[in-house]
Amino acid sequence: MGNEAELRKEIIEAGRRLYEKDFVASNDGNISVRLNDRELLITPTGVSKGFMTPDQILKVDYDGNLISGFMKPTSEMKMHLAVFHCRNDVQAIVHAHPPTATGFAVAGESLDKISLPEVVYNLGQIRLSEYATPTTEEVPASVAKHITCSDAVLLANHGAITVGSNVMDAYYKMETLEAVARITLVARTLGNENVLSEEQKQVLYTIREKMGKPVFTEAECGTCSLPKEDVASAVEQTAGKLNIGSKEIDVIVDTILDYIKSS
Repeated sequence: MGNEAELRKEIIEAGRRLYEKDFVASNDGNISVRLNDRELLITPTGVSKGFMTPDQILKVDYDGNLISGFMKPTSEMKMHLAVFHCRNDVQAIVHAHPPTATGFAVAGESLDKISLPEVVYNLGQIRLSEYATPTTEEVPASVAKHITCSDAVLLANHGAITVGSNVMDAYYKMETLEAVARITLVARTLGNENVLSEEQKQVLYTIREKMGKPVFTEAECGTCSLPKEDVASAVEQTAGKLNIGSKEIDVIVDTILDYIKSS
């Protein structure tokens, strides 16, 4: 959260760097940042991230409603909203297609074997999500399953997403992710990916915790509750088969959400 004008400049700078490093092509990629507890800034669709202007950055609320701006928000906005919903500590999100990391995602190859201390220090760990059709409800659901235990997620057959304490922090994590992917590719090509031992990783996680960064555990993975609209969609599909009315649906949705919050 911060000065709106400065945040717009940070989004533009991160977009420029993504484009210059070939982490995005054409109009690919998207960036978002929390403005306050009611609003966020997000990039538009159909615009090269290397050539954005401050007035093109859109302001929306956490339900995805446009507050200000003359363009249409990125088609992946629901993914951004799902991440903000799952991670209160996350202030900014970067989605891009860095070639090597995306190559791992396309091949269905994970980067979960930790062989570099930088992974623990900067990302915690790297997750690989299941395939989800871009722009659909499948994407936020898939990302939500993994973002609770990582600051970097490979999106199967799609790209990658990184999160951070500010826009540039999220961007730098994308740089780290791509660097790790390149080094891992070379190591595996040479036939020996020297993975750190459990003891070595625990020492690194202890250092990460002392740095004030979240330490993720497998028990926390997938613990994010679904946004209300996703719960409602699932209930409506079932209700249609059981011939349940709209008023009953609202009651069921609210009951489910109350249970999630209290559990």
